[in-house]
Amino acid sequence: MLARHRKRRPRSRATFASVFGELLLTAGIIIGGFVGWQYYLSDAIMGAQQQDAASNFAASLGPLDRVAEVELRTDEPPAESKPDMHDNYAVMYIPRFGDFQRVIGEGAVPLVIDSLEQGLGHYESSALAGEQGNFAIAGHRNGLGGPFTELNRLQVGDRIYIQTDVAWYVYEYRNASYVEPTQISVVAPVPDLPDLPAEDRYITLTTCNPEWSAEGRLIAFGVLVGWLPLEDGMPSELAEHLEEIA
Repeated sequence: MLARHRKRRPRSRATFASVFGELLLTAGIIIGGFVGWQYYLSDAIMGAQQQDAASNFAASLGPLDRVAEVELRTDEPPAESKPDMHDNYAVMYIPRFGDFQRVIGEGAVPLVIDSLEQGLGHYESSALAGEQGNFAIAGHRNGLGGPFTELNRLQVGDRIYIQTDVAWYVYEYRNASYVEPTQISVVAPVPDLPDLPAEDRYITLTTCNPEWSAEGRLIAFGVLVGWLPLEDGMPSELAEHLEEIA
């Protein structure tokens, strides 16, 4: 039987266009990875700087070494003075996120970080901390420190602590909602029910969704469960948490 001779396929020669295309593809992957790495790295660096700034601002509001030996109060909270635009106003603590402290600055529409230390912005048209109505706060999901990157990790009952120069306010997380960017009713005095007068004290945290996109919004809602005068000291549960992670 005669052996069959296979025809050899001609070797394809690399053309300038194919080589150039591969180089562009490789460069795109490298640049894309570098840009992504820069975003994550800058978020980590800026987040750490915001954490330090919040710690310093919290200390300037009053001594942090005093722990309250009394239960949370549920009577009428004190009146807060409205801060000037872009001024530092308060500090937020969220134990669910570990060692999480961020300065709340006045002004959030659009969210403007007037200085590095202002990681969060207060919607100036919303209630102040502890006030009847909706205390609404905006924060970036990614970029500029990404303070609300993990907002979707909140669980029912998680506490959110707010420290001002007047008092400590303790809110509890209740539920979340995913909405369009145009749904501004989430920051109404009664969240999502703009025609109703407020009879309770709410907190609303807003951020972008999904991550690295402004296509939608993730909204977290909570209610005030108590407060303490600043001079009484830090709420004991928060003090215990901070001691554990120190």
